[in-house]
Amino acid sequence: MVNIKKGSNNFYVGDKEEEPLAIIKFSYKGSDIIVVDSTFVSDELRGQNVGKLLIQRVVDLAREENKKIIPHCSFVKAVFDKTKDYEDVAYI
Repeated sequence: MVNIKKGSNNFYVGDKEEEPLAIIKFSYKGSDIIVVDSTFVSDELRGQNVGKLLIQRVVDLAREENKKIIPHCSFVKAVFDKTKDYEDVAYI
């Protein structure tokens, strides 16, 4: 199990936010939207579903804050397109 930490407008894996092994970056647009800008997973962690775990953390945040998500990142968009459980937080 990976330890996902909350950073400044991101969730990341690793000892330092500035040098993450994996990261999902987002920003806020207005008071009700989270825009997911990018994801990165190092070769060391690829194939372990770390990217999907990072997405889940952003989804959980959106639900907690009653916000919708715009997935600008192509990986996040692809996961959203395949995951019906995320329809409640998808900005349409």
